[in-house]
Amino acid sequence: MSDHLLTLNAGSSSIKYALFARGDLAAPTFAGQVEGIGLPGGVPTHDDAMIRVLAELRARQERIVAIGHRIVHGGADLVSPVLIDDAVVAQMSALIPLAPLHQPHNIAGVRAARAAFARIPQVACFDTAFHAVQPELNRRFALPQALFDAGVRRYGFHGLSYESILAQLQATDPVRACARVVIAHLGNGASMCALHEGRSIATTMSFSPLDGLPMGTRCGRLDAAVVLHLIQQQGRDPDDVAHLLYRESGLLGLSGLSSDMRELEASTAASAAMAVDYFVEHVLRELAGMAAALRGIDTLVFTGGIGEHATLLRERIIEGAAWIGPIDVQVLHTNEEAVIARHTAALA
Repeated sequence: MSDHLLTLNAGSSSIKYALFARGDLAAPTFAGQVEGIGLPGGVPTHDDAMIRVLAELRARQERIVAIGHRIVHGGADLVSPVLIDDAVVAQMSALIPLAPLHQPHNIAGVRAARAAFARIPQVACFDTAFHAVQPELNRRFALPQALFDAGVRRYGFHGLSYESILAQLQATDPVRACARVVIAHLGNGASMCALHEGRSIATTMSFSPLDGLPMGTRCGRLDAAVVLHLIQQQGRDPDDVAHLLYRESGLLGLSGLSSDMRELEASTAASAAMAVDYFVEHVLRELAGMAAALRGIDTLVFTGGIGEHATLLRERIIEGAAWIGPIDVQVLHTNEEAVIARHTAALA
């Protein structure tokens, strides 16, 4: 039995977990995933999924000395990894309305792990923290100062993924990593980040993970007046509108068929082709915004399930971005778990 760090990444329909030997955080000694939570054929709830995870960990009989958690939203105050206590759990819980697809499940994973490993230090690592260094100009909405001070601002997400890709670039080509880099994290959740000198400058998601690119079931960028119209003119309940925008829109809403890019690319339905075309078009528009923030692009990195595996779609994006000029294009696998493990080891 040897000392290990455990990482937990509880998402909207899955829980990823990995064990890292305390002296080697580059790659896990074991990793697993429970998928399809709440879907036909999957486990019913996140609690059921955590029972499976904990049973697997007990069966392996490794000594767990610290646990790191991915937390989607840290708000304005939680801008670096922190040791978890009751006060931190309360702060994270207060942010649930800003990330309703993820934050409740992140916190459920924290509660289950604290109950199962009561004496072991646990660390929260926030997707929003990576973007906290952005210039204030890029963290503001055109709203009164009082709202910015109250936390109504652009936060950005997928920070652990961006941190992983940046670390890989720094390891292979430190000079290029400091240049103008855009990372496209394209998956069921999708966003892009513009980096210069290894720091986040701008990103496509903002106040919540709903903004920016169209996603599997999330609408992406939307005129705020549409929300007002649905509530004020159509009389819809705000919770109903939230469900529409988070769970019934994006690729699923456009196609009427699926939120899975693989199924859409394989389909002969006109609505599926339109959904794919819409996704490509809006990736190109957001990429232009990232180019504007950086005043050009030197390197474009694709990551995430779509970014890494949808070859034809990636080629369409590269072809459509040719107007920007010569760009070094790379495809890298993101490793959020290794980032969480490093932060956990540093704090615990």
